[in-house]
Amino acid sequence: MRTRRIYLVNPRADSAITRPMYLGRSLYSPLAGLLAVAALIPQDRYEVILTDENIEPVDFDMQADLVGISAMTSYVKRGYDIADAFRRRGVPVIMGGVHPSFMPDEALQHADAVVIGEAELVMQRVLDDLEDGSLRGTYKAERLHSMTDMAIPRYDLIKAKRYINRTFIQTSRGCHHACTFCAEQLMYGLRFRYRPVDEVLREIEVAGQRNIALNDADFFGTSERALEIMQALKGRELSWQAGVNSGAAFDDRLLEAAAESGCNMLAIGFESLSRETLRRAHKYQNTPERYRALVDKLHSHGILVFGLFMFGFDQDEPTVFEETARFTVEAGYDACGFSIMTPYPGTLNWFEMLKNERIASFDWNAYDQHHVVYKPVGLAPETLRDGQWLAYDRFYSARSMAKRFPWSGGRNRALWSIYNLFYRRMEISERDAAGAIASPGIPPEFAAKLPLMPQRADWRALIVGGDDDCVPAPISTAAGN
Repeated sequence: MRTRRIYLVNPRADSAITRPMYLGRSLYSPLAGLLAVAALIPQDRYEVILTDENIEPVDFDMQADLVGISAMTSYVKRGYDIADAFRRRGVPVIMGGVHPSFMPDEALQHADAVVIGEAELVMQRVLDDLEDGSLRGTYKAERLHSMTDMAIPRYDLIKAKRYINRTFIQTSRGCHHACTFCAEQLMYGLRFRYRPVDEVLREIEVAGQRNIALNDADFFGTSERALEIMQALKGRELSWQAGVNSGAAFDDRLLEAAAESGCNMLAIGFESLSRETLRRAHKYQNTPERYRALVDKLHSHGILVFGLFMFGFDQDEPTVFEETARFTVEAGYDACGFSIMTPYPGTLNWFEMLKNERIASFDWNAYDQHHVVYKPVGLAPETLRDGQWLAYDRFYSARSMAKRFPWSGGRNRALWSIYNLFYRRMEISERDAAGAIASPGIPPEFAAKLPLMPQRADWRALIVGGDDDCVPAPISTAAGN
């Protein structure tokens, strides 16, 4: 049997964090998902070629037996263009990733097949159907993966010198929190599934990098599990970062173990300074009155704090931008990302706004957390756009950077400088004033569908009440939970 060729493509995102900015390097590699998919393809039967269009052009003349494209909402239209081009040549295309998983019927207008959710338990069926010439429709596992015996991602396929952060190790899937603006629990479940520690360590060894990111939705989601992982990382001379929740980050046991095992930075979704806003977003673990103390606590352990804030909640008033910017500078956050709330298809925010006719734009290119795609309640769209810019201006000003620089203590000054220089250049110098408020676009022909039905009864009522087509088939979540 001849060796077949599968061409995996990550479409260009036109995103500041994935676009090469300094010395031809991007801040992040977006390839973790495709590297994991590539690992599921037998190397003795298939040659796999991978392209990240953020750093190199797609080879549209590639002689391939199958093209696989992964896409998030903000660059799915580019993914569709790529898929259309290959299909015109008669090359079969399969799509996956977050947006195709929630909008599979839309994706099938451009692809022969779509993988919904996790690929591990369906990839063999995809390859069998490719061999039979019957690849078509949707592929979705009847249960979630147990997270044991997972294939090691194909790190050999990545152009490592083109990225600052390129090694993303997933130790768990799922999230306890169910925030209204997030799709995590609807893709991977409301309960955590954990990967065996020895398998995590094996992947780290294969990756061969000292600087890694633990690519979990909430690494501190279960304290004892996080401690187990960090104990195993001690003595390996690693430098790592992760995303955690603000409540668990107060735990000195966790922070001591993090510092001892090489943690250099923790990203935390603070989102808002308003308790009421957080409550309505189901972000119950956050306590704004303790934010400053949390920043100080992480600094005392030599850990950088990357704060994530969001503007455009229904409770926000025009003063929110200046107040948030001033607070983050005075509290000494090391880096911050300020996003515009974006109702991604399939999230609770999406269904609520769709029901109330508040979606103002269906242009997926604008679903990047930097465009206004809905009708805000307490803010004019122009105010929301300008407010995000104001926050970045204040936080990444030369005066602020001088004030916040870690002149003393154990924080990593080189890493601090990399993030601040990248974000200063990305978010201040590359603005499109005319395009920040999105154009209406064309309403989608197909409804959003959920890979997993939410466990909350009020969510289910909203989704089912909106459109019966949104209801997914039942799926077992017992495995590995």
